[in-house]
Amino acid sequence: MHVSPAPSASASQPPVVVIGAGIAGLATAVRLSAKGLPVRVLERTASPGGKMREVAVGDARIDAGPTVMTMRWVFEDLFAEAGTSLSDHVTLTPAEILARHAWADGSRLDLFADRNRTIQAISDFASPAEGDRYAAFCERSASVYETLEDGFIKGSRPSPVELVQRAGVSGLMGIDPFSTLWASLGKQFTDPRLRQLFARYSTYCGSSPFKAPATLMLVAHVEREGVWLVEGGMHRIARALADLAQSLGVEITYDAEISEILTEGGAVSGVKLASGDTISAAAVVSNSDVSAVATGLFGANVSKAANGTTPSERSLSAVTWSMVARPVGFPLLRHTVFFCDRYQDEFSDIFSARRLPRAPTVYICAQDRGASADGAAPDGPERLFCLANAPATGDAREFSEDELRAYETAAFELLGRCGLTIEDATSETVRTTPSDFEALFPASGGALYGPASHGWRASFNRAGSRTRVPGLYLAGGSVHPGPGIPMAALSGKQAADAILSDRIMERGIWTGHRTSRNPFRRAATRGGIWTR
Repeated sequence: MHVSPAPSASASQPPVVVIGAGIAGLATAVRLSAKGLPVRVLERTASPGGKMREVAVGDARIDAGPTVMTMRWVFEDLFAEAGTSLSDHVTLTPAEILARHAWADGSRLDLFADRNRTIQAISDFASPAEGDRYAAFCERSASVYETLEDGFIKGSRPSPVELVQRAGVSGLMGIDPFSTLWASLGKQFTDPRLRQLFARYSTYCGSSPFKAPATLMLVAHVEREGVWLVEGGMHRIARALADLAQSLGVEITYDAEISEILTEGGAVSGVKLASGDTISAAAVVSNSDVSAVATGLFGANVSKAANGTTPSERSLSAVTWSMVARPVGFPLLRHTVFFCDRYQDEFSDIFSARRLPRAPTVYICAQDRGASADGAAPDGPERLFCLANAPATGDAREFSEDELRAYETAAFELLGRCGLTIEDATSETVRTTPSDFEALFPASGGALYGPASHGWRASFNRAGSRTRVPGLYLAGGSVHPGPGIPMAALSGKQAADAILSDRIMERGIWTGHRTSRNPFRRAATRGGIWTR
């Protein structure tokens, strides 16, 4: 594969500075560098990935962020732009079973990559009529995705008016944007367990199915298009992107925290590090939570650049447990969901009462299990990542040890009622709370998905690539098109495209300055939807 020669860039010319080596920041850096622009990435931690992180549990390394990879084409396109291929850097295996689902009454249901196998499984689980309803649901969720893909998910400035213009009034009504996901699924399925199962897709963007729009059913279609297991773990994707960026000439500096985004004449001129050093910049891309900019963590001079997320607008946080242990009594697969009995109460506790749910749903990623249907267990203890939803109150209150122990007890008692016992857990188990996530991702409150997608307008209110401060751009999970691995990468692409569109080129060289003839635009872009 060949990439056309890019414009030359002198070392004396200021680079585009990317704050944060998360997936969006790395995607931005790869695209800009592939186009010949000098890029420098500054990361406050010691490794790339952002929320795609891993933690050490004894000698084991466990993925402790996103665990599901979909929309492989996003990364194939990104690597192709850099003159290489995704398969040259990362080994991916398609999952035969998307996930196993369990309830305390003993019932279980697997969703397969093969649609016909899932129809048969649902027919056996509930009834042939429900299998037929699932087939109709597949058609509907595919239609929703197709309606939103080009003009909304891939679009840099989506708006309700533009969506109507693209889809037409009849097309818009067909995706049912004004109903909640829960209400829409109640019309689709009669078995309450199926309604609960597919309602869970709203949590993929940190939202309640009782408040999120029905359009989020598109997540079901995205998963049916392919879920991939990454050899070496999900964090390998971040490492591969960082290696790719550096091979293109991107300079990545770790343990480099930004204290201020500098401006001159109302436009971005560089950044100041916590160490006191300053770096000139032709443009700055913030791959942090948008609220980090809006609350002044990068200085008062850019705090009006974009609107942050208020505490009431935040998406879900979580309490997670990363452990090496022996699961007994239940046939775990790579991805298993254990549903609580009081689903609506779980989300009322989180979003209304702002407390840890009294009855949580629990997700487990068994990271040593393969992609096949048998889910064969390894010999001895294995790596487990367990997650239960929580409110994003990490900057307002820290849950007490008693509260966290009670929550852990409730979560693991649910596992027991579903037939799973976790034995021989090592003492090094790593627990992460909303307060811990706030420390990792400042100004987020611990929210893992930016703003929640509650109400039909919420997705359009996400910040976009451009801001009100010339030369300052945004990328990441709190930005359009939303959280999750592929969506974050798409936001990075959109930030890079905005810079490339706004840049000044003189004699084929990136100059990085602004003139009245071709200024950086003062525009704020809105919109977003996400699936991981």
